[in-house]
Amino acid sequence: MQQFDKLINYEVISPLIREGFERLPHALLFAGPSGIGKRDLAENLALALLCEAITTKNHACGQCAACRWMATGTHPDFRRITLDEAAIDESVTEASAGETTVEKTADKTKKSKSRNIGIDQIRALEDFVFIGSHRSARRVILISETELMTIAAANSLLKILEEPPASVYFILITNNQKNLLPTLRSRARVILFPHPDHPTATQWLSQAGLNDKAARYLARAGGAPMRVLQWKKNDQLAAIDALVESLASSITDPLVLASRWEALLKSKNDRPFLMEDLVEGIQCWLFDLALAQATGEVHYHAGWPQPSHVKSPDPHLLLKAWRDINTFRRNARHPLNPLLFLESLAIYYLRALKPAAYIAA
Repeated sequence: MQQFDKLINYEVISPLIREGFERLPHALLFAGPSGIGKRDLAENLALALLCEAITTKNHACGQCAACRWMATGTHPDFRRITLDEAAIDESVTEASAGETTVEKTADKTKKSKSRNIGIDQIRALEDFVFIGSHRSARRVILISETELMTIAAANSLLKILEEPPASVYFILITNNQKNLLPTLRSRARVILFPHPDHPTATQWLSQAGLNDKAARYLARAGGAPMRVLQWKKNDQLAAIDALVESLASSITDPLVLASRWEALLKSKNDRPFLMEDLVEGIQCWLFDLALAQATGEVHYHAGWPQPSHVKSPDPHLLLKAWRDINTFRRNARHPLNPLLFLESLAIYYLRALKPAAYIAA
């Protein structure tokens, strides 16, 4: 816990809880880039708020009934609102409506593309907030990716935040607070989280098992150590290495390149390397190629071998390809024909490196 506290700057919230939780604002907004540990800190704070045998430093004991319930996700006075929960709620609603399997699958696919936290999820909190605690203590609501609430959901949350009971605490997390309603930001104490400094994050990842490759993956994650740790947990690091190897290779045939990418997507991991992961990786590589031409440095791929076969590519064409591939990124979740999608992606990528060979593409 000590290393984790140091990594995500636990001292940011220490002044708020030093004298206990009685003076803690009823709504906190953790704002900052993704992958730096905001959610982990929020969950630790929620655990401490509900712990029934809090330590002298206001940390959860980890042993009481409340801590055990939190560990199993069954605490009756805790609610978590996420995008994943939205998808589950929608599928349950569809099933209860008695639709056929085909109808449910098609409708669920349409809804999953919206990637929003909906008003029904927020309205479901009203009984939880205003009826009372099961343990005659505090209640905690944690909302991840708050910026992805619909306008109706955000307005519904505003009504709840106007006069919440004193024992109810909201912990909101956002990767982009500019996308939140100003009135919603004004209802919460905003706590800003920057990226952890590079040496600290690298050392932390090294101790977490990344060893001498910690700095490499930290750069690829844009300085977000928790994202690197998630890659490691999901066994995706080898796929990331293989993607970079394919991009740095001298392959000039888009069909061959697409076949290599297709093999990456067919991994047997619990959390496979997805199409959107691949598209993002290609965009990061194109950005670094353009940056290297302009400044001689790279942002995402420090520590990886740079391609020797690419001779002075045009940075304008590289950035144009980066922008064009944004259209692929929007459709990466549900391509109609995955192999054709990959072949088109390979053509756009190779055309940015050797445009004369792909004028007709």
